[in-house]
Amino acid sequence: MAAREVAQKANPLAESPSGPEAPADKEAGMASTADSSAFPVVGIGASAGGLAAFEAFFSGMPAAADPGMAFVLVQHLAPDHSSILAELIRRYTCMQVFEVEDGMAVKPNCAYIIPTNRDMAFLNGTLQLLDSSAPRGQRLPVDFLFRSLADDQRERAIGVVLSGTGSDGTRGVRRIKGEGGMVMAQAPESTESTEFDGMPRSAIATGLVDFILPAAEMPAQIMAYVAQAFGRRSASTQAHMPTSGSALKKIFVVLRTQTGHDFSQYKPSTIQRRIERRMAVHRIAAMDDDVRYLQQTSSEVEALFSDMLIGVTNSATSSATRTPYTSLIGWHAILRPRPTAASFASTKASVTCWFSRSKT
Repeated sequence: MAAREVAQKANPLAESPSGPEAPADKEAGMASTADSSAFPVVGIGASAGGLAAFEAFFSGMPAAADPGMAFVLVQHLAPDHSSILAELIRRYTCMQVFEVEDGMAVKPNCAYIIPTNRDMAFLNGTLQLLDSSAPRGQRLPVDFLFRSLADDQRERAIGVVLSGTGSDGTRGVRRIKGEGGMVMAQAPESTESTEFDGMPRSAIATGLVDFILPAAEMPAQIMAYVAQAFGRRSASTQAHMPTSGSALKKIFVVLRTQTGHDFSQYKPSTIQRRIERRMAVHRIAAMDDDVRYLQQTSSEVEALFSDMLIGVTNSATSSATRTPYTSLIGWHAILRPRPTAASFASTKASVTCWFSRSKT
């Protein structure tokens, strides 16, 4: 089988006359219970020092304006500890604040708080509660929420990692970015104590966090991002983004020049959504302006490349015919620039091989 045919079968982003359904089609077909597909959902996770971080976050929320999104809060609590989070948040917002009940539908302009000693997940726009099975100290409730949020809301998922010890939330950050969502982490220096900066530092170390800010500055940035990424998408933003326009081709050239990878044969609609997301992060309205920004900012080229690559590996690892390990190896083989004779002569070049698991 030719290498390109192998790549097309393995890669849901690659163009093919009868290729697999693109993420866009999946997004369009998401369940619409409780208007779940019509607004972004912000998942916020914290552990130790979390109360102060949540208070700072909601103190930055504009009191007079409906944010047009939902907020779902997860905090690590001891099983016998009663949460005062709902009472605290009501002081700073006119949104309705709920302690989640099993099966509760998520609506915009509302905040939802996890009950004590439960895990919480999204399913078709509703919140499902599960009994905690992991021993105390080993639970990862933020990861659990983030991953289900990404699967349910896809590009409308926004993850926020606040103060806390450990690394809870890091795996969920990867899942959200893999589905085209946006991620924020609290600036470690703004946490209540250096003892409580483990969660944001772990998230930041992935290299996938879009914004690193003090908690009080996050709401304004989220609202600005949502306004551009979703509020104007069908109007001015789309007008500046022809699917196969010259600006898109120039972005492919910039990416190939810096990273060595050619994305011009991938589904344009899927690639375009990744570019739109990065443009919304930087509040860039026109794709021509984005070309210039990429030419001037090598770090943004790497960020865009990472966004595209994590989408590829996320899709590949979900394939029923591949193990996550072999899929990841396969994509490194397909996307890695071919070594030259000179590189073999001058360095100890390594060769990456990949294989598929047999269905039989």
